Amino acid sequence: MSAAEQQVWEELGKIADPEIPVLSLVEMKVIRGVKVDEGVKVLFSPTYVACPATGAIMQEIRSRLNQLGYAEVLIETTFSPPWSTDMLDQDVQEKLRMFGIAPPPSNASDFASAHGRPVPCPHCNSASTRMESSFGSTLCRQIFYCDGCRQSFERFKPL
Repeated sequence: MSAAEQQVWEELGKIADPEIPVLSLVEMKVIRGVKVDEGVKVLFSPTYVACPATGAIMQEIRSRLNQLGYAEVLIETTFSPPWSTDMLDQDVQEKLRMFGIAPPPSNASDFASAHGRPVPCPHCNSASTRMESSFGSTLCRQIFYCDGCRQSFERFKPL
């Protein structure tokens, strides 16, 4: 990796996900690749096809890279392979939990087992929880209720 590409990766690693501000775009694994020549090409993979934050994310990427001195910024969107919660590292899942969002289960691509497992509460770790709604504050979250601490919380949907 060239020094210029490393600088771009570092800058992209400073951009917070607009819906989960404790995570960067790089931590979310939505940045798939970077190529630097006269300009910068960023390969971007949204978490959902219709993710409402996509426009804001692309605008922030372009703005940050323009500030680094790149006049030409091409952001190419890809859905192949599709983004999956299986891509999230353990430390990223812990950041989600500390933020109050239950992380997705490991191997979430196994749809049947991911949806049949208990969802531990990110506040008290109780497994006595139940889904209140399939749709949370964003398309990528669900709302759960904990009978242990009596708090509602969101879970990142297993995808």
